[in-house]
Amino acid sequence: MKMLHVTIQTTKFESEIEFYEKEVGLVLQRDMRPVKELVFLANGEGETCIEVIHNPDAEDAGNQNLSIGFKTEDAEKKREELVAAGYDVTPMISPMPDVKFFFVTDPAGVKVQFM
Repeated sequence: MKMLHVTIQTTKFESEIEFYEKEVGLVLQRDMRPVKELVFLANGEGETCIEVIHNPDAEDAGNQNLSIGFKTEDAEKKREELVAAGYDVTPMISPMPDVKFFFVTDPAGVKVQFM
């Protein structure tokens, strides 16, 4: 089985799309607008997507026990970029000498991990 997508319902639809395009580097794969405010973003065709749905009733609180993880070439540099952009970023975490990561909260309140 292959994982297809992770769905984020939010009142901050445009901000959420911008975050995943600009900060994560995902590319729009499917855009259902103007029929429905729903888009799919991914690294490329056939890859696991982030599905973003505009939901005016969403609480935009994410889930305290859920995070989405991405691999980056330089976690420390990415962290500095996100801090400079004004995002809520955790300190760098290093549970083992060769592992470093941090979390940032996206506009909808979802914790996103960069390793």
